[in-house]
Amino acid sequence: MTRFSFSLTATDGRARTGTISTPRGEIRTPAFMPVGTAATVKAMMPESVAATGADILLGNTYHLMLRPGAERVARLGGLHKFMNWQKPILTDSGGFQVMSLAGLRKLTEEGVRFSSHVDGSKHLLTPERSMEIQKLLGSDIVMAFDECPALPATDEEVAKSMRLSMRWAQRSRDAFGDRPGHALFGIQQGGVTRELREESAEKLKEIGFEGYAVGGLAVGEGQEAMFGVLDYAPGMLPQDKPRYLMGVGKPDDIVGAVERGIDMMDCVLPSRSGRTGQAWTRRGQVNIKNARHQDDPRPLDENCTCPACRNYSRAYLHHVYRAGEMISGMLLTWHNLHYYQELMAGLRAAIAEGELARFVAEFHAMRDAGDIEPL
Repeated sequence: MTRFSFSLTATDGRARTGTISTPRGEIRTPAFMPVGTAATVKAMMPESVAATGADILLGNTYHLMLRPGAERVARLGGLHKFMNWQKPILTDSGGFQVMSLAGLRKLTEEGVRFSSHVDGSKHLLTPERSMEIQKLLGSDIVMAFDECPALPATDEEVAKSMRLSMRWAQRSRDAFGDRPGHALFGIQQGGVTRELREESAEKLKEIGFEGYAVGGLAVGEGQEAMFGVLDYAPGMLPQDKPRYLMGVGKPDDIVGAVERGIDMMDCVLPSRSGRTGQAWTRRGQVNIKNARHQDDPRPLDENCTCPACRNYSRAYLHHVYRAGEMISGMLLTWHNLHYYQELMAGLRAAIAEGELARFVAEFHAMRDAGDIEPL
């Protein structure tokens, strides 16, 4: 049986490209993981997601434990079978959603008691229960249970939260047990304070994980502050293990993160934007709602090979969005996910060729030029 492993094939500056091997297939890094919150990437068929070039999806522990329930998914053969996705799946721990979505919640050393945002039912999520849920779901990469403090917070609050997360990381490791072929990732916390990030990284390395995430960013601190942390945080984590930046992001966030040594990212942005009439292209963001597109027979992006660009005009995409047709979200989501995966493929190739600086300069120049001129 293939064990979980990570190998680097090339570096360019701090950027890396390589392969994560799992029993369910290989993940080419740097990798972007589309988010399948409730066992579906909204508006997409699983085979369409695979067609965009995605090697791995993210599933959401908090949402799946509430509906349809982890025990039910396990009875039905696990998450891969349930949602018809045979490639790797990473599940988050539920910590972030408990903090951001749940109703009344009480945080203690044991875990978090909260009321479901779906039906108000009461739950207790602990490191042990998070590991149990993720095992029931059958995900390939499991995330340690942590607390995400909302920023801005004082150094004292961030330090207290980080140390709680490190105690929970140890409990997650203990509860995860020995699961050949599956991986447990630890999550570095510490806000935007270098000393706290260092303390967190040292503790995680002491516990030992198959991969390491940089957590607690992309929560409203702004790109400059995020890049400031990424200038040093990835280097505090083991070189020979994958590094995952959680919840990022916009295309320029992704490029900046990859330049700073990040191997994996996830974000709801391409799918959420697709449902609200926003397309991400190499020329930046296109708002298909705008009247300028209503008579435009040209594709969103003439160099894109996705179905939206190959088969439909801006005029049509504008029309179906305005008319509230389902196909609008389907086509724009497909386009956005295709663009994101194309960006990752470009980054991987550039790193392998030692041409990352040129690729990044072209990426920014194209975006700065803006969308094609209106007709």
